[in-house]
Amino acid sequence: MRSVRGAAIAAAALMVVGLTACSGGSGEPAEGGKAELTMWHNSTTGDGKQYWDDAAAAFQKENPDVTIKVTSIQNEDMDGKLQTAVNSGDMPDIFMARGGGKLADIVNADAVKDLTDLVDPSVKEAFGDAPFSAFSVDGKIYGMPSAVLPGGFFYSKDLFAQAGITEEPKTLDDLEAAVDKLKAAGIEPIALGGKAAWPAAHWYYFFALRACDQGLIENLATEADFADACWLEAAENFQDFAAIEPFHKGFLTTDPQEGANSSAGLIANHKAAMELMGAWDVGVIASLTPDEQPLPDLGWFPFPEVAGGAGGAGAMMGGVDGYSCSKNSPSACEDFLNFVSSKEWQEKYAVAFQTIPASQEAMGAVTDPSLEPLMAAFQKAPYVALWLDTALGQNVGNALNTSVVEMLAGQGSPEKLVETVTKAQARG
Repeated sequence: MRSVRGAAIAAAALMVVGLTACSGGSGEPAEGGKAELTMWHNSTTGDGKQYWDDAAAAFQKENPDVTIKVTSIQNEDMDGKLQTAVNSGDMPDIFMARGGGKLADIVNADAVKDLTDLVDPSVKEAFGDAPFSAFSVDGKIYGMPSAVLPGGFFYSKDLFAQAGITEEPKTLDDLEAAVDKLKAAGIEPIALGGKAAWPAAHWYYFFALRACDQGLIENLATEADFADACWLEAAENFQDFAAIEPFHKGFLTTDPQEGANSSAGLIANHKAAMELMGAWDVGVIASLTPDEQPLPDLGWFPFPEVAGGAGGAGAMMGGVDGYSCSKNSPSACEDFLNFVSSKEWQEKYAVAFQTIPASQEAMGAVTDPSLEPLMAAFQKAPYVALWLDTALGQNVGNALNTSVVEMLAGQGSPEKLVETVTKAQARG
C-alpha cells in the first residue's frame, strides 16, 4: 500500500484472466446474462487481502448475477501494470486509483468512467466533499474514496525511551537531536525503504511542503511550476539532513513493506526507531510483528517544522486511497463501489487495514492509539496536499522519485533534482 501510496498509504502477482463481459470494451452483459467483473487491488497479504475477498463474496451473494474476480497486485507493480492496461485497452473493471495527476492521465486517455452521478447520495453525505477532491478532474468524480492517509512519523516509544528521548520532535533541530541520541544508544534511528524510490521521495515531499507556499503545492496537478527557489531549498535541506546519516544501513536496497527486513518490518521488530510513512503503515507494521498484532508501543508525530520556509505550519501531506471503474465496465462496477462505501463495509475496512476510513460515519471503528494523534493533526491542518508524485502524474512523479534516490546515493545533487523534474514537466 502506499496503502498501500498507498493508503498507503496495503500492497503479488498479476493473474491474467480471460475477459468476457469484463474487458475494457465489454459494457453491459446481454439481457439475462451474468456480469463478470475483474478487480485489481494492492493488498497482497493478511486482513487487507481478506477484506476484498469477503467484500466481493458478500456483494455476489446479494447480486447472484454478478461475479467478481479479485486480483491482488504488489503495490510497486500497480502503476506500471495499470499503464499497460490503459495502453492496450484491456482494463480491469475495478482498479485502485491514486488520484491527482495519475488519475487525470487515465481520464485523459478516456479509460475511466465518470462517477459523478453514480455515487449514491447517502455515500456523498457520509464522506463529505474533501475525500472526493483527490478523485475529481475538471469538476467530475472519477473514483470512490476508501481511506484518508496523511503522512508523518511512526515510532517506537520504547526505543525513544531507551535513547532518553522524552518529547516528540517538533522542529528539524529536535529531529536531528533525536537521531544523535538514538545513535548513541546503538539504535538505528530511521528506517527507509529506498529500494522502491517513493518512500525516499516522501522526505523531499515534506521538505517541499515546509519550504513552498500553499498555492504552489496545491496547484501542482494543473499548474506545476518548478521555477520557485523553494524547490531547490527543499532539496538542499533534505541533503543536509541526509548528511547526518539518519537512515539505517542498507536503506537504498531495502523494500518498504515486504517482509521482516523491510523498513516497516524494522519498526515492527524494534530494529529501527521510526519511519516517515502514510497512515497505512499501522496495518503494515502490525502484519510484520512476530505475533502479527498491532505494535503496542507505536506512536506518531507530524513532520517537524523547518525554519525559513514559506510552508504553512501544521500543513500535512498524504493521499486518499480509492477505486475507479474502467469506462466501459458494467454498471455492477459502480454498484460494488457504493456497496463497499456503506457504513458497515467502511468500518470493516478501517479494522482490516487499521487505517482511517473515508466515511465520517465509520470513524468510530478506528481504535489504534497511534492513529488518534494523526487524526487530530489531520483535522487541525490548514491544508492537506497530495503526495507530489500523485499530484504530478506518473511520468513527472517517477522522474522526481528517481532523482531523490540518485541524490541520496551520491549520484545527483539538489540542482540536478530540480533540473530533472523541470525537464520532465516540460515534456508533459
